[in-house]
Amino acid sequence: MIIQENISLLPYNTFRIDAWTRYMAFPATTDEIVSLLKSRQQEFNPKIVLGCGSNILFTRNFEGLIIHPEIKGIEVVKETEDYVLVRAGCAENWDDFVKFCVDNDWGGIENLSLIPGTVGASPVQNIGAYGVEVKDVVEKVEAIMIETSKKRTFSAKECSFGYRDSIFKKELKHKCIITHVTFRLNKQHIFRTHYPDLEKELDKYPDTTIQYIRDAIISIRKQKLPDPAQLGNAGSFFKNPIVSSDKANEIRRFYPSMPAYKAGENEVKLSAAWLIETTGWKGRKIHNVGTYKKQPLVIVNYGNATGKEIIDFAKKIQQAVKQQFGILLEPEVNIF
Repeated sequence: MIIQENISLLPYNTFRIDAWTRYMAFPATTDEIVSLLKSRQQEFNPKIVLGCGSNILFTRNFEGLIIHPEIKGIEVVKETEDYVLVRAGCAENWDDFVKFCVDNDWGGIENLSLIPGTVGASPVQNIGAYGVEVKDVVEKVEAIMIETSKKRTFSAKECSFGYRDSIFKKELKHKCIITHVTFRLNKQHIFRTHYPDLEKELDKYPDTTIQYIRDAIISIRKQKLPDPAQLGNAGSFFKNPIVSSDKANEIRRFYPSMPAYKAGENEVKLSAAWLIETTGWKGRKIHNVGTYKKQPLVIVNYGNATGKEIIDFAKKIQQAVKQQFGILLEPEVNIF
């Protein structure tokens, strides 16, 4: 396999940051990944894996090897009257995969429509939207361990999924390459539509189906979120913070209409967007960086911003929220 040198990462990150990598490889099969790791294990360090770069911010050039897998393909590995197991290559576009499943009337991921990224990245981040997380449908994840070049399969339990989190973001961060993900999807549909904006949008449709849910969510996301092809961004920059019930009640004394959602025993999930907007940062802009006018949780690159400019802007938001609410917002985006 040819390893390319001095590659611009501008086409490989949706923030449209013009950083560079010293080396980059594009393996198209699991065997090519194994061969790459075995033959060049000590030669190129450090190593990271990069999909379509929809959840990453480069703040500097990368001096190691970026592995950009190009493994594709979708296959049904098991089917019953109630469910279907579908295995997809890591490089499949996530929303194309959702469309494929909905077109086949397989339910479970329609609420995750139009989320940017690849199939391989979906379990890393445990992507989620409108009451659904990918952990709800992941059957297993196949990967190759970088240090040993060995293949390994992870059950859903072994993935240690959490809120926008997994073992691949913690213990195994930069230690494995996901090659395939198998999903368990339903033929007997369960609709999750208990979000006000989704319910309102669905009123426009004659019935509730997974296709109409997908259509409604695509419509909502296009109205609320900027297109990365037009305006550089990585979607939600911060996670919604989870705080104690006591902390939530303390804030609600001063802000009775604050949105909040039960997240577990004596825990409450707050809206990071609401916190940012309440501190006055919705639609703010400093030079080439700002929060999106319709969704303050999204930080956008309005021009030729550097990664450092975006980080500095994000830190100002964190400081404002910390000062007003005593909560430190945690980035959802991976920062290099």
